[in-house]
Amino acid sequence: MPDTASEIILHNYPQSPVAEKARVAFGIKGLSWRSVEIPRLAPKPMLTKLTGGYRRTPVMQIGADIYCDTQCILRELERRHPSPTFFPSADTGLMWCLSRWTDGAMFDLAVKVVLGSAGDGLPKDFAEDRGRLYFGPDWAAGLKAANADLPHLAAQFRAPLQWANTQLSDGRAFLLGDSAAAIDAQIYHAIWFLRGRWDRGPAFLSEFTHLERWEANVRDIGHGSMTGMSPEAAIARAAECNPVTEQATDPFEAQGLKPGMLVTVAPDLDGGEQPVEGEVVIADSDTIAVMRQEPDIGRICVHFPRAGYRVTIRD
Repeated sequence: MPDTASEIILHNYPQSPVAEKARVAFGIKGLSWRSVEIPRLAPKPMLTKLTGGYRRTPVMQIGADIYCDTQCILRELERRHPSPTFFPSADTGLMWCLSRWTDGAMFDLAVKVVLGSAGDGLPKDFAEDRGRLYFGPDWAAGLKAANADLPHLAAQFRAPLQWANTQLSDGRAFLLGDSAAAIDAQIYHAIWFLRGRWDRGPAFLSEFTHLERWEANVRDIGHGSMTGMSPEAAIARAAECNPVTEQATDPFEAQGLKPGMLVTVAPDLDGGEQPVEGEVVIADSDTIAVMRQEPDIGRICVHFPRAGYRVTIRD
């Protein structure tokens, strides 16, 4: 296997707030990585050739192992590069619990504010794509409701921002103290999105002076050391490598999944996305990883979080 088999490749695009979370994570760990820029809108054929259909942003690739969702990305980065840690306190489990809120309700609220504030100004294809992804089948009504409900949505955002502002009011550099942690990246990405994509964002955030100081500290971390890479080169990398993920079973597995079972995996929300099919490699409380065979590439192992994803056993 070539030396480059352990090189980190991030499939992303600059405007993606969730990709910004991953980029900040690279900065916290001071990592070197390769960036493959993907389209903002589907179809994304070069990406889905690796993932088997998953089209959300970002996706991390290391050799022929593909990591979908920042839950998987951060967990794998911590495993491979434990120092400096994403978890500098004794509250690792609590931080993962909190991440389900930052990545769920908090980010959903940011999406509603940003998309709702645009009203009819969103390009039709972008409105349909993101609306379907975040609001489900009745996305047009969801966008309309977000626009009409914008003052309420903004009011709902003030409470968590004030909580974070209070946490930082003792002058600490980051949310847990002197060292940046995963939770800094997980909260930062929603605020980065709000500031950069809502025309009222900067004025709205100006109330929270400690939070603005913290934002600057996170921004100063940077994104590690990035160099570009073409999607063709990333696919070639997967083809020249073999997945390194080993089978793992869990005696408490709630769905009775075992290595070798054929399953599909898809996000819990009906965003109109194609499920990814493959044979189970890992099934535990954190991860579902499946092995798939892709023409012209070979075997690829695709990793998903268990939280927020539905696994369906195929006959």
